[in-house]
Amino acid sequence: MRDHTPDFVMHELSEDNKVLIRQTVQQLLEKLASDGKLTSDALLEFWVEVPGLKRARGTFRGGFLMPDSFIYLSDYFKPEQGGLKAGEAYAGSLEQVWDDLLDELYYQIEIFTSPVSSSKGVTLELWAGNRHRPEGEWIYAVDRKIELA
Repeated sequence: MRDHTPDFVMHELSEDNKVLIRQTVQQLLEKLASDGKLTSDALLEFWVEVPGLKRARGTFRGGFLMPDSFIYLSDYFKPEQGGLKAGEAYAGSLEQVWDDLLDELYYQIEIFTSPVSSSKGVTLELWAGNRHRPEGEWIYAVDRKIELA
């Protein structure tokens, strides 16, 4: 039996990049919540573009582009009109929610940026919102594209 696990070395994101990602995600989720669109099926999705690396984006059977990865926001937050509230598993600790969410997001981004030794020039596209299933079109989304340093 062959092991098909990719052979790569993880490169931890710099503190500057973590701060940039954190600020961006917080802005997106605060906007999502203030617009009353944080629901049980809300997602945080991202794509990573690495300079010089050709990697075709896949599509779901419905024909829309797959993100590199996504996180269900209901794992961390509970819907609350106009604001962000910690999910049931967090006993009201919003700080712990952010730490856990961002740890997961950083880890996933590090996997996709691992083919390069530096994050310089890597572009990260982030969306938060709700998709219409199964077609996959956004019903509501806020998005931001940032370049890591």
